[in-house]
Amino acid sequence: MKYYDIKNPARKVSLKEAVLKSISGDSGLYMPETIPALPASFFAALPGMQLQDIGIEVSKAVLGSDIPASALKKIVVDALTFAIPLKQLDEHLFVLELFHGPTLAFKDVGARFMAGLFRYFLQQDHRKAVILVATSGDTGSAVANAFYEQEGIQVVILYPSGKVSGLQEKQLTTMGGNITALEVDGNFDDCQRLVKQAFADRELNRHINLTSANSINFARLFPQSFFYFNAVAQLKLSDNNIVFSVPSGNFGNLTSGLIAKKMGLPVHRFIAATNRNHVVPDYLKGGNYIPGQTHHTITNAMDVGDPSNFPRMLEIYDKQHSAMASDIEGYWFTDDDTRKAMTVLQDKYNYQADPHGAVAFAGLQESGMLAGNTGIFLETAHPAKFPEEVEKATKTAVQIPDPLKEVMKREKQSVKMENKYENLADILRQM
Repeated sequence: MKYYDIKNPARKVSLKEAVLKSISGDSGLYMPETIPALPASFFAALPGMQLQDIGIEVSKAVLGSDIPASALKKIVVDALTFAIPLKQLDEHLFVLELFHGPTLAFKDVGARFMAGLFRYFLQQDHRKAVILVATSGDTGSAVANAFYEQEGIQVVILYPSGKVSGLQEKQLTTMGGNITALEVDGNFDDCQRLVKQAFADRELNRHINLTSANSINFARLFPQSFFYFNAVAQLKLSDNNIVFSVPSGNFGNLTSGLIAKKMGLPVHRFIAATNRNHVVPDYLKGGNYIPGQTHHTITNAMDVGDPSNFPRMLEIYDKQHSAMASDIEGYWFTDDDTRKAMTVLQDKYNYQADPHGAVAFAGLQESGMLAGNTGIFLETAHPAKFPEEVEKATKTAVQIPDPLKEVMKREKQSVKMENKYENLADILRQM
């Protein structure tokens, strides 16, 4: 399998280069030349199939020609050490809980899978690497946890000062060791812009093996497709159409769902549920993509005005708006809408959701697709990461898991940085 540069499709690289470089010199994302369809035998066996077995089979189909089966199996098994349960709330409504990993957020699966791929490829060449990543919340902590104390790896995390929750900040700033957290005076889009500038800086890249662990890296994005296969496996057999509602910011999670559908997973419709940063829902409705200023909301992981993975979505649909809009509906919600959704989930279903999951639930409600279909909304973070908002909306105390209690006792270790590329470049040169 070769991976092509979206900005220059004639330029094709191996999986190894796509993973270790993550993005081309002109900031183009990599996509596989083909997304293979899984055989009918896989889908016949899918009901009741275990998560690790799903991950192994899906990975073999996409990556199997580039990695020996034994090595790929180890990467999957080491990454998927926790459950991703599907919980039924009523006859037509389900929630897929993606927060049972070590940092209590959906990013754990992709980060751990990617860490395994890095170990495999770097050990082959005895190379070292600097992982540069921008985060609007949970990516930083998941990446820090996955790569902590990994030999030959330095991790640099940029996050917007004052725009992540207190628990999220503690998770990504308290590890030390090979993890450096840069607290940027700006928003997430500023952090993402600085990261892209670093990758485009050819002089810097001549001296540093720079790579990313955002969902701009295909290795971080692809394993999230396991979520969707795993949800259908837990549904067993159903005659209803399946609708997934995905809380969306940088759109990596939704893009991985589209990949699962492309591989043959029977999904009737996707819902892209966002907050006030609704550039993609606007595109789905009108056909015009106009990046906007980032708005700060209580769903901070979705505060993205120019989603990096939107070009990949366009590639999947050959840049045809009508084709994308036939598979995806977009809805956006204010903070007050989000709070109301948390209240409804608590009062009607006795389910305490975090704000991001509540936005996905609101998308299902707004779409009207719960009638006659099977609706699954993705709950991407433990509610304990947003205790003030959750408790205010649900009138119910949030139970803080022991790992988060331990994190809150640690001292924050971050480097404050101006929103200037020269400052980032100076820090990276010292790595």
